[in-house]
Amino acid sequence: MARVSDEELHQLAIELGDKLRARGWMLATAESCTGGWVGQLLTSLPGSSEWFERGFITYANAAKVEMLGVSEEILAAHGAVSEQTAGAMAAGALKHSHAQAALAISGIAGPGGGTPQKPVGLVCYGWALADGTVMSSTCRLDGDREEIRSRAVAAALRGLIDLIG
Repeated sequence: MARVSDEELHQLAIELGDKLRARGWMLATAESCTGGWVGQLLTSLPGSSEWFERGFITYANAAKVEMLGVSEEILAAHGAVSEQTAGAMAAGALKHSHAQAALAISGIAGPGGGTPQKPVGLVCYGWALADGTVMSSTCRLDGDREEIRSRAVAAALRGLIDLIG
């Protein structure tokens, strides 16, 4: 499967920005395997300062704990790549920002690092809203590292677009 095109990512970013702007909301992001790709994409749009508040790049578990308040118990019980951790990352991004919406991504982009239980391409997402809504999901993406990461960015954006309607 191919990498998500820059144009498709750009259009998703515009759509999300329009939805956030229409509600007067700010967004915070918490990224692990995508390493700030969502933040870079969103801030490439003129006017994104109206709706993008901040991004956390929390690649290491210690960063997830220190910056987002993800509990060590969640990490020990479920691992960094889990819906529980992704949901806690999104909720933590809200708590540690002034945003009303947050998204989080944690996964195994490869080419190494996978296990039979958590193979390369496993990506978990979290989304949180200021009203207390926290949602998460998991998918398995095929492809090389770049393909997995670009598709994870697109899926995280689509998930938040769908959640905020």
